[in-house]
Amino acid sequence: MRMNEIAIPAEFQLCIERQRAAYLEAPEPSHAQRLDDLKTLARMLKENREALVAAIHQDYGNRSEFETLFAEFFVVLETIKDASKQLKKWMKPQRRHIDFLMYPGASNRLIPQPLGVVGVIVPWNFPLNLTFCPLAAIFAAGNRAMVKMSENSAALAALLVRISPQYFPRDKLAFFEDGGGRGPAFSSLPFDHILFTGSGSTGRAVMANAARNLTPVTLELGGKAPAVVGPDYSLQTAAERIMWVKMFNAGQICTNIDYVFLPEGSTREFTMHCKRLIAERYADLNSPDYTSIIDQRSFDRLQQALEDARDKGALVVNLAPDQKPDAGARKMAPHLVLNLKPDMILSQRETFGPILGVRTYRDKQEVANYINSGDRPLALYPFTKDKALQQFYISRVMSGGVSVNESLLHVAQHDLPFGGVGASGMGHYHAREGFNTFSKLRPVFYQGPFSAIQMLFQPPYAQRALKLVNLLIKFKG
Repeated sequence: MRMNEIAIPAEFQLCIERQRAAYLEAPEPSHAQRLDDLKTLARMLKENREALVAAIHQDYGNRSEFETLFAEFFVVLETIKDASKQLKKWMKPQRRHIDFLMYPGASNRLIPQPLGVVGVIVPWNFPLNLTFCPLAAIFAAGNRAMVKMSENSAALAALLVRISPQYFPRDKLAFFEDGGGRGPAFSSLPFDHILFTGSGSTGRAVMANAARNLTPVTLELGGKAPAVVGPDYSLQTAAERIMWVKMFNAGQICTNIDYVFLPEGSTREFTMHCKRLIAERYADLNSPDYTSIIDQRSFDRLQQALEDARDKGALVVNLAPDQKPDAGARKMAPHLVLNLKPDMILSQRETFGPILGVRTYRDKQEVANYINSGDRPLALYPFTKDKALQQFYISRVMSGGVSVNESLLHVAQHDLPFGGVGASGMGHYHAREGFNTFSKLRPVFYQGPFSAIQMLFQPPYAQRALKLVNLLIKFKG
């Protein structure tokens, strides 16, 4: 093995060979077969609900049962239901326009066909959602899948490895645990497509490994997603909607609000509303409703980010001042950080936790200029009832997706694609776009009984042919 080569575990190699052979044996599953696969995915979730919830809880230390049921089970089952409903329409070949020279009797079709074997690399923060929502699109498109779980989802991964063969043969679906540097090996396999969800740095490595095989990738990354509260919008309502998502899963969401822009002079009122909300909703952070930070490294990183902000002159506001950080339970109070400066960690890195940066502004262009000076975020959240101001931010600030006057919910719309742009990712899944991502949209031309090209433009080219092509060019102008 050369030094720049990556050792591939035998179980990876054997699995992809078997899945590829099974694909070649039956490359286009019927509508009935795909529908059965989707129903089986749903059955796998429903029949193992308690064990799956318990495994995720174990991996987190404490994961709110409601958050698991709502953001993982409910959303996934709705996604599968929608894909099942739309499947026949998605599979139908599309008619496309025929150039008039191809008549009579010719036709064009765009036929969606399965790619083959898809690799899925899953993060830890919503491990069922970010496994089974992609699988719904992958199976709807008629593919097979190999799924590598996160090292922080060890209990869930072990459970999925154990139960999956009860529902699908391994040449259709196979789960793999992480650990021992297996990630680079997995992304180096010659898949027909790779979907990766995770950090930008790891996404770059996945893309580099995939490039060795010219494997196309869909990357769902992160970024510092901003909210902007317009001068016309209720600060109380904005605080309620922003803090709801900031506390959901303890802020560990790739589309979460990383920082908020407030109109100058409104910080004190916004902070007051946030303190009241936390007191009402999380009187005790040791409540099972408040999810733990995933691991000690992440807990320490968040504490260090707060210390860095204090040391560099920020005003750090503990929204639950009577509740101290609990390193054993990996729970920490939510914080606002005011007076952010460019050299602070919280200005440079995605927060991914219950810390909300606060900036103030005088002018909408100031907001757009600041956001556009950095990487394009995965999401943008303008809060305003002013239609023109909404459109200003949608037009002037590029992001992966947008929720207006709400946080996060564009991701949960089944008829909208989900994906990033620039440093926040590339490609889409969810909705028809997900089906298309995992399909080869194959253009097929069917010639009719006569060929105008063969009749009119056979060499040697006479003056008649030259005059005809010049006439065609003239009319095309």
